[in-house]
Amino acid sequence: MKILVTGSNGQLGNEMRIVSENLKQHTFFFTDVAELDITDSAAVNEFFKQNAPDIVVNCAAYTDVNRAESDLDKAELINATAPKVLADACRTSGAKFIHVSTDYVFDGTAHLPYKETDKENPVSAYGTTKYHGEQNIVASGCRYVIIRTCWLYSSFGKNFVKTMASLGATKEELGVVFDQVGTPTYAADLAQAIAAIITKTEQGDKNFVDGIYHFSDEGVCSWYDFTVAIMGLYNLKCRIKPLHTEEYPTPANRPAYSVLDKTKIKTTFGIDIPHWYESLKRCVALLK
Repeated sequence: MKILVTGSNGQLGNEMRIVSENLKQHTFFFTDVAELDITDSAAVNEFFKQNAPDIVVNCAAYTDVNRAESDLDKAELINATAPKVLADACRTSGAKFIHVSTDYVFDGTAHLPYKETDKENPVSAYGTTKYHGEQNIVASGCRYVIIRTCWLYSSFGKNFVKTMASLGATKEELGVVFDQVGTPTYAADLAQAIAAIITKTEQGDKNFVDGIYHFSDEGVCSWYDFTVAIMGLYNLKCRIKPLHTEEYPTPANRPAYSVLDKTKIKTTFGIDIPHWYESLKRCVALLK
């Protein structure tokens, strides 16, 4: 099969490059905006005409949650319009579309892990644009798998783990919110899940089961707990002070509860998911 990976210079895109090494039977096209502007339907259609991908994995996204509040047009273009362009091209060509979305489509008022059937209600511009992207894909009529994930980090790019490690090395104390709860997700684990879906599809078209899925690493913690774990793995002595959300105001509202129920993706595609702390140890070992 021929597989197009967009947003290949980001955290997940780089992890997809690594997993592709174990999928040598397939031809991968890794693109970012310099190689393919996925907001440009003419460019996308020409790429499909020239290369005829069987699967598209969209790792591209506008992920600056705070800036999206004042940069809504660009966030909508990348998070909603671009998925529509790709989905329309997939529908026309018969390609299958794997798209990565976010826990921010929910408002975070739940007290049990979110299932794929729970009602969406984004409370930020970022979450709203990502939800619009999901709606555009579903409406396109293409074959699709939408994967919602949360708290993504990796050894590539800018992310919470790197930021906290850097701050912890230079500061005696840091304040981190303790009343926002979710699951840190190692992008390498998500890339492996996507690889499992690709492999299942290779084994038979019926194994590509269309729909929305949730994926994160296992377990639950707060941003405070996550930061304490990071400091411990880096052997940093920085004291972490728990803060209420209102003590750390940001332009964008964030869900207080972002735990995702992964039952559907595990049973449908036979995916094993590690605990977030074990994955964090793997990532920090690479960064060290």
